Amino acid sequence: MEKDNSSEIFDQELHEHFAFNIDVGQEPIRIDKFLMNRIENATRNKIQKAAKEGSIRVNDIIVKSSYKVKKGDKIRILFTHPPYENLLTPENIDLDIKYEDDSIIIINKKSGIVVHPGHGNYSGTLINGLLYHFDNLPNNSSNRPGLVHRIDKDTSGLLVIAKTEKSMTNLAKQFFKKSVEREYLALVWGDLKNDEGEINAPIGRNPKNRLQMIVYEDLEGGKEAITNYKVIERFGYVTLVSCKLKTGRTHQIRVHMKYIGHTLFNDERYGGNKILKGTVYSKYKQFVENCFHMLPRQALHARTLGFSHPKTKENIMFDSEIPDDMNSVIEKWRYYSKHKNL
Repeated sequence: MEKDNSSEIFDQELHEHFAFNIDVGQEPIRIDKFLMNRIENATRNKIQKAAKEGSIRVNDIIVKSSYKVKKGDKIRILFTHPPYENLLTPENIDLDIKYEDDSIIIINKKSGIVVHPGHGNYSGTLINGLLYHFDNLPNNSSNRPGLVHRIDKDTSGLLVIAKTEKSMTNLAKQFFKKSVEREYLALVWGDLKNDEGEINAPIGRNPKNRLQMIVYEDLEGGKEAITNYKVIERFGYVTLVSCKLKTGRTHQIRVHMKYIGHTLFNDERYGGNKILKGTVYSKYKQFVENCFHMLPRQALHARTLGFSHPKTKENIMFDSEIPDDMNSVIEKWRYYSKHKNL
């Protein structure tokens, strides 16, 4: 390790951008390689540049990019500027508002839109759009205006936004108590054995790839995660299912469906962007690749959202249409399943 001999660095206010505590089971690995697997959109060049600038510290000592991390290490990435995700700027982004009153907003998010700024996505997010269209939105515990929950960038569907502090507190409690009803539609690989079922399997961060989540055997490795699924329509090589969440873990449906052997169609992060079921014939391969082209994302849509209104206490439910890209692929598979043997 190199000691920090630069008084100039100490004289400036530093802002923490990332922090990692190394698990007991971590094998020694170069810190630049380690960070590439844990920071989204980070290249080796960027990490090595940060190391040269003295921005990477292990146990409060500046290290080179060749330093090998080991169990017990505490890694911090420090820069002289605040994290970009904290510098929120209003942007005129078109929002599909399904409902609005003086307490809440219901947004139908398009796929491809990130919900809140983060590494590699500092603008063009849903929050940037909310700040443009609405004043004085309350901050959640992570200082994100209006945000009560989130869905993945490439997942489409419904989100509730809080307009007041009371609404934020009330809705956060409902999510914590798991009383919010959330139904997703997913197109998954394979023909499910059962028409319905429950997946109760803890989910946590993948230690080998921090951009992925995995199922753990117990709650020591992951957090409780429960998904109820029901088959809506079978197309042979793929199946349309309804998934209802009892918990709301990161990538929960994507991880749970892969865990039971039915990865989401075209889910690149979890291997669904390959032909996992079906024949080897070139016509079929071309058919699937055409579907991938029509739906260049995981086939997942947050269709239904229900909760108790934070002000009126009335139970309310919102539904959204399946977006065109996903619906077109469902129609294509429906036709294929009926005519593949003709």
